[in-house]
Amino acid sequence: MTLLEIEDLEARHGLLNAVRGISFVVGEGETIALVGANGAGKTTMLRTIAGAHPASGGRVLLAGEDVTGLPAHRRVARGMALVPEGRRLFPDMTVLENLMVAGRRARSGGWDLERVLGAFPMLKTLTHKRASDLSGGQQQAAAIARAVMTNPRVLLIDELSLGLSPVAVDAVYESVTALIEGGATVVLVEQDLQRAMSVASRVLCVLEGRVALEGRTADVTRDQITAAYFGVKSASPADPRPANLETT
Repeated sequence: MTLLEIEDLEARHGLLNAVRGISFVVGEGETIALVGANGAGKTTMLRTIAGAHPASGGRVLLAGEDVTGLPAHRRVARGMALVPEGRRLFPDMTVLENLMVAGRRARSGGWDLERVLGAFPMLKTLTHKRASDLSGGQQQAAAIARAVMTNPRVLLIDELSLGLSPVAVDAVYESVTALIEGGATVVLVEQDLQRAMSVASRVLCVLEGRVALEGRTADVTRDQITAAYFGVKSASPADPRPANLETT
């Protein structure tokens, strides 16, 4: 079942056309990784899908409903949750308070405080600690947990591992993997290609606001993705020959 459908989506920052006619679909229970260089349009795309940035064209459909004109909070009520780049926790609130704020806006569903803390075990001993006092990895876990508290049908995660230590990345990915194995539908922006491909069923490489490559992670090579990432060569998942990049 198609849960999220993006049709010819466009978004602007003033005169800059940051997202240029992007289309893709996400099936229920699927994990999509969005990869690409800085400035490729990934964050703007995710924010536009979530309603945090206005679309200048195209449509966003959630479970067949056109939500393009809805503000972010109404999309949350329909089952779309965004974990923004930089986490954006309430710094003076405790972890528990951050989670409960989201819980008060939650849809009906199976994610309550006990289950969320079970999925993010690193937070169990931190519930009464202020968000501003957490490490980067703890903040990222709290931000994802806060989004899950809304009982989303689609979870959008921007820059999942950006700025985190390897140990923190391992812990965060362990929790995200548990969500995915539990049937969550996830669209994530990730700079770490190896990490992205380890959890995603499909990968979309974005270049200058457009999809440069799309395919199942089992069907594309790192060379093909890297070539699309830099716009070096057009590479199709159907092409068994890997794209070659010269490195220095």
